[in-house]
Amino acid sequence: MGLVGWIATLGVDLFLNAGVFAWVFFEPSPFLLPPEELFVRIPLGYLSFLLITGLVVWLMSSRLIIGWRAGARFGVLLGAVIHGAGVLGMASVSTAPVSLLAAWFVGQTLQTGVVGAVVGQGFATSNLRRLGLLVVVLDIVLIGTTFALQYLALVPTNP
Repeated sequence: MGLVGWIATLGVDLFLNAGVFAWVFFEPSPFLLPPEELFVRIPLGYLSFLLITGLVVWLMSSRLIIGWRAGARFGVLLGAVIHGAGVLGMASVSTAPVSLLAAWFVGQTLQTGVVGAVVGQGFATSNLRRLGLLVVVLDIVLIGTTFALQYLALVPTNP
């Protein structure tokens, strides 16, 4: 179930960072690495999502949070606290632009909410295959939408 939640967050991440919030990665900033190097380091970000997913599973199972709504609510709350604290810390010690910090906060909070929803639904069902299939469909829709946004030049794809 944690793996399914993690897979869900990968699609959401791609949609948000290569689609909706792509523009923040192309703003001139001494804080960010060049886009080519950012791309190479994507696996590190995905590993961080795996750690957050593990935390969500552990906390939700110990608190018996069941169902997608309760899971989403818990995930958003947890995400807002964790990522809000991280963004405030980054704002206090870095040159990160407010637009990037805001996008990070919103994106990471939404991703943690999605993980919570998937994990909560996983605890509520005996059919994890169906849940896994729904997550794969969600990811395909999000990835397809991201590619469409890029193809139509509605979001930037290079500096």
